[in-house]
Amino acid sequence: MNPRIEPTLDPSAAPVLRIDPELRMARPAPREPAGDSPLSWIFGLLLALIALVLLPIVGLRWLPPPTSSYMLQSPVKPVQYRWVPAASIAEPMRRAVVAAEDQKFWKHNGFDIDAIHKAEQYNRDPQHRRRGASTISQQTAKNMFLWPGGYVRKGIEAALTVLIEKIWGKDRILEIYLNIAEFGPGIYGVEAAAQNYFGKPASALTPEEAARLAAVLPNPRHWSVRDPGAYVQARTAWIMGQMGYGAPGAPQEEPEPPASEMPDADDADEAPAAAAPVAAAPAPPIPPTAPLSAPADAAPSQAPPPPAAPPAQGENPPPAPAAVPETPPPATAQPPQ
Repeated sequence: MNPRIEPTLDPSAAPVLRIDPELRMARPAPREPAGDSPLSWIFGLLLALIALVLLPIVGLRWLPPPTSSYMLQSPVKPVQYRWVPAASIAEPMRRAVVAAEDQKFWKHNGFDIDAIHKAEQYNRDPQHRRRGASTISQQTAKNMFLWPGGYVRKGIEAALTVLIEKIWGKDRILEIYLNIAEFGPGIYGVEAAAQNYFGKPASALTPEEAARLAAVLPNPRHWSVRDPGAYVQARTAWIMGQMGYGAPGAPQEEPEPPASEMPDADDADEAPAAAAPVAAAPAPPIPPTAPLSAPADAAPSQAPPPPAAPPAQGENPPPAPAAVPETPPPATAQPPQ
């Protein structure tokens, strides 16, 4: 039996407790915080990027964009830009853009596979300047969020095209494209273009004015709406024909621009258009009204000859023209009784 230890307040008199080292429990190693691991950083970065991309796209489903990536990169400052809703844009303008840039816009899911294959075959010839096959959806994604040129941009553009097709829909994509497309140096959107070139709002554009605006879209910094050259005039006539307002002698196929004016496929948005006329919107088509201009080969109307002057006194009146005997109508066979 161990002797009893009397309690005391003296610390030096207290017994020393000793623990056998073999009986000590191993202390667990400290864990690293979960947020410090590389996988956590990568996962958080991906979530931030997704949120950074999705939030603007979702917001622009209803809100008008205050600017665009291409406006911020414009060499002309300040830019001319004014947002207008789709109801304030003339229907011929919608038809002209679809006819000129992407005639399968209402049918594809963001990418025109046939146009891509045709562009690949065309570009195989080393003598051909590279041709693009961008749809209106791809152009909208690029103009709104990205920059010109580069294969990395094309990959991001494809992903954004899928998102805006799913989130925005066709009508919203066309509305935003018409408001942010460049129609001249520093002139963005159909409202600024209509006011600048024609002195009227976008809601009052005629089919011919809409076709001229759409004609310069592949290369708006080199082709002029106000002073169109031979190619822009020919392309305007072709677009008019695709819209259903064709005049005699209008080209049936899209004219090819001169080699010196061909936009580069990395920087331009030219999309090969089909030869058949296009229905630009699910709304009922606009019936063509009076022709925009008279045919060039139409014969000018002649005024009736002036009446002959009466004969002078003492002169014999001119002989009257001989009467032409009236030819009886041919006899018709009588039906059998």
